[in-house]
This record gives sequence, structure tokens and C-alpha cells, in this order.
Amino acid sequence: MTLHISINSSHVNESNAAFKTETPMHLLAEKSVHILRSKLDVFAYLSNLENFGQWFPGVISIKSANALEHGHIGKQYRETVLIPLRGARQITLEVREVREGLFLATESRFPPLMPRMEMELRETGEGSCELTWRMFSRTNSAILKYTLIPLARRIVGRRAVLGVAALKARMEIR
Repeated sequence: MTLHISINSSHVNESNAAFKTETPMHLLAEKSVHILRSKLDVFAYLSNLENFGQWFPGVISIKSANALEHGHIGKQYRETVLIPLRGARQITLEVREVREGLFLATESRFPPLMPRMEMELRETGEGSCELTWRMFSRTNSAILKYTLIPLARRIVGRRAVLGVAALKARMEIR
């Protein structure tokens, strides 16, 4: 599946007019899980991405890379992640979108995938919520759409199943 999102660019040309660009978004994985914990508690845990390696497979470590508070746009992290056939690689993640208590999205300039991760929470009752975790590729390569994207879907999909289950278990015993 390919989605196209509009990104408002503040670039101004000689005629002083702003323009929009479209970025392709290839869905790699989407998994949802019901968690017996309030969405605010879950969001507080998720928005500190230093916790990501505690529940998501393939993440070796993740540390803050700037002084911004967790859960704020512009917050950066250095993540060491295990890439099949390539080993451990360091990437920089940046928080790109936040809706407090509801949604957090990160992006990385890690070619060729150019990943975007989204975590969305929905309250399902008192003291419980549903998390929907998504990973996209922002690559615009037609070749990668038919080669790397299918492989990434299999790998990220397996990790997502294990990851959301581990997050549920971790959140429900805290």
C-alpha cells in the first residue's frame, strides 16, 4: 500500500508563493493491541523513546541526542538497530509530530528506507486503551517499491507482532 501525504514546505520562490510537496508513504507494518492501562500512562512511556529498545525487537540501544524533553517535536535520538545482512547500524530519529496523549511520529533519514514510525492511542474504557503502531517507508524509488519494500514488510511485520505483544506485557505489569 502506498499513501501520499502532503508536507507543507515553507520554501518561497521569487514570486513569494509557498508550495507543497508530496512524499510517498509505503506501509511496512501496522499492528494494534489492547492494553489494560490508561492511554496517558502508555503515552508517557512511549513518548520517551529511550524505552523503545525495552519492547521492540531489533533495537540494540536508543539514547537521547539533544536536550529537548521527550515527546516534543524536534527531540532526537541515536538508535542502534539490527539490520538483516548488514548488522548493527546507528541512525538518528527525530520526533516529527505529536498530539499529546494521542499520537507520536518519528522519522529518520536512513536510506534507502527513510522510515517513519507512528504510534496512535485511543481510549477504550477507564484504564485501558488501544495502541496502533505503524511503520512506513518514505522512499520514492520505484525499484525499491518492488524489491526492498516487500522484504522490509516481512521483517518489520514480524518485529511488530512481537513488539506490541511485549509492550502490552510490560505495560500491564507496571
